[in-house]
Amino acid sequence: MDILYLLVPLSVFLVFAIGVVFWWALNHRQFEELDEVGQSIIEDQDH
Repeated sequence: MDILYLLVPLSVFLVFAIGVVFWWALNHRQFEELDEVGQSIIEDQDH
């Protein structure tokens, strides 16, 4: 039962940290234009 005093706050902190990282990624447009990166590998634009 004593382990819950460690695991509950640790899990709340972990969920909060993951939320902050996800929010940062959304605001810095990390999920924009995902298809263009894959297409640039297939299409050779050097010519």
